[in-house]
Amino acid sequence: MKHLLSAFILCLLCACSRSNKLIIGTDATYPPFEYVDEKGQISGVDIEVGREIAKALGREVEFRNINFDGLITALRTGSIDLVISSMTATPERRQSIDFSEPYVKTGLSILAAKDSTVQSTADLKTPGRKIVVRLGTTGEHWVRENLKEAKIVALDADVSCVMEVVNANVDAWVYDQLSIMNYHSKHSDKTRALLAPLREEVWAVGLKQGDDELKAKVNDVLARMRGDGSFGKLAERFMAKEKQMMTAQGLPFVFELK
Repeated sequence: MKHLLSAFILCLLCACSRSNKLIIGTDATYPPFEYVDEKGQISGVDIEVGREIAKALGREVEFRNINFDGLITALRTGSIDLVISSMTATPERRQSIDFSEPYVKTGLSILAAKDSTVQSTADLKTPGRKIVVRLGTTGEHWVRENLKEAKIVALDADVSCVMEVVNANVDAWVYDQLSIMNYHSKHSDKTRALLAPLREEVWAVGLKQGDDELKAKVNDVLARMRGDGSFGKLAERFMAKEKQMMTAQGLPFVFELK
């Protein structure tokens, strides 16, 4: 009987321990916002934002590395409490989950092949352009909606899209600004980054619909971080090159929401 009682108490303690955790889902394949570092730890800008939210709530934090297309399902089924994963707050996603106030303003931009004649959005509309897109992204949606005469190559991984541009198999890739900057830095001899946004987007923290109390607390943390310079410090720590590149093209940095 003592053994059964002890086991019951242990189970209760484990349940309490789990219930006090803030479990955050992220797809850790998107540096500098979420990635697995050289020590095997999930790191990045979004991870630090998650830590700040957990700290404000007085809860231990756990990050779960989940494929991007599974994050919303994990949130809706209760496997995770929040999604912090460079997620664009789109009207389509708002039909199934809720979002915090935005913390990043970015946009779709262009990674052009070095010798391509593409210099602007208008050039993408030249009939016969070959454009690579990543399946399931807002970039793919924009290209299919706006570039009806383009020859579209749809692939399922960033690295595959990048190599299409690097090898000059396509004229350009339409994707988000931060990724374009990151991949251009790795392949600066073969690509050009045209960062003026084709369309502006905002990223926000994903929450379960109806969880208004948690949403209010998350918004409080994001507002505090904007006000006390925390986002600026994260930019210095993780995104110095990206900030320099955007400044050089006369564009506001991603944490400048107005």
